[in-house]
Amino acid sequence: MKIVIQLVLWVVIGFLGYLVYESVMGPVRFNKIKEARYAKAVENLRDIRTAQIAHRAITGRFEKNPEKLISFIDTAQFTLTQRRDSSFIRFNKILKIDEPKDTVVVDTLGYASVKDSLFKTGRHKIMMKVPIKDSDANFEMNAGYINKNDLRIAVFEAKVPKDILLYDLDKDLLAQEKEVVSVDGVNGPFLSVGSMTEVKTSGNWPLTYGANDQ
Repeated sequence: MKIVIQLVLWVVIGFLGYLVYESVMGPVRFNKIKEARYAKAVENLRDIRTAQIAHRAITGRFEKNPEKLISFIDTAQFTLTQRRDSSFIRFNKILKIDEPKDTVVVDTLGYASVKDSLFKTGRHKIMMKVPIKDSDANFEMNAGYINKNDLRIAVFEAKVPKDILLYDLDKDLLAQEKEVVSVDGVNGPFLSVGSMTEVKTSGNWPLTYGANDQ
């Protein structure tokens, strides 16, 4: 009986030791996987932002349809221009004299492919895919306009829920991660860039994952 009790005690001690180990190493493993997945997702979000800014520069608006945005990258062209100061003579009918006037002339120098300028490696083809192994999830994307100070301003947003990025990790740690409020963390339940309610093209990730503005 004494031997049985000792064995049971060793099992209990081993189990408690395992729980203590997991309480320490569980969050460490969670953060390691989280940071790796966030870093990959940020790369895609930065590509989406680059594509959207190029779209606005050429069309004056952001694109809400992912397929159309990718097609735009494949086919669109930047207009290369040069601004130079110039002047001309205008006759002043009141003073009855010729007067010099300054102006700015914009010359078109040529055109450059958006794809060759920004996405030579073809990364834009996969930028809408959430970069998790064996996942077929896509980033959510929207675009439209908001009114600010009587101005109609184009906005866009792309995001992915943390529930998708970290779907297979500890649920308690995931719940804590969704409630994060920290300058060194990704605040809230999404990893995102842009906004449908604010005029911004920045992301909500800290600089440890790369530049969050452009």
